[in-house]
Amino acid sequence: MIQRSATWALAALVSLCAGAAVAAPPSAAMLSNACAGCHGTNGGSAGPSMPSLAGQSKEAIVDAMKKFKSGERPSTIMGRLAKGYTDADFATMGDYFSRQKLHPTRQALDPALVARGAALQEANCSRCHLEDGKEGKDDTPAMASQWLPYLQMQMSMYLSGQRKMPEKMEEKVKPLSRADLEALLHFYASVK
Repeated sequence: MIQRSATWALAALVSLCAGAAVAAPPSAAMLSNACAGCHGTNGGSAGPSMPSLAGQSKEAIVDAMKKFKSGERPSTIMGRLAKGYTDADFATMGDYFSRQKLHPTRQALDPALVARGAALQEANCSRCHLEDGKEGKDDTPAMASQWLPYLQMQMSMYLSGQRKMPEKMEEKVKPLSRADLEALLHFYASVK
């Protein structure tokens, strides 16, 4: 009888602990720490092939993560990682990174291309990439101060068809030359 009571008490304790562990969703800090290895502390990337997440809109982060998870957006690592998270996790990540401040990068850029890109941005991209790319309209990503190599990789994927370009972006990009696009990327990389 005593052994049966001890067994029931132990089973109840294990059940209670397991239930508590399942009930608590991961915190924003836990989720963001998992991202820091590649995207930097608080979303400020320290590496030229990784985007900064700080200051991105919640919608842009959630949209990107869902596309990585579904395979719609090509990736080498993010697709596998995204499969381990829920839509609620994506929303938590989006909330966290959208509240972080822009982390300006320090990189060598061509001043002539930056100036040319500023004019092109105003004429072609300013309706979606707001405030010189510091903000994005709806699910449009912020472009300001992203690493130039990252921006070049993404544009190359768009132009090759490896990544699907949004229709409204395609309308604006199609008439631009490769030199124009390079100038735009230099401009966005320069914005602090």
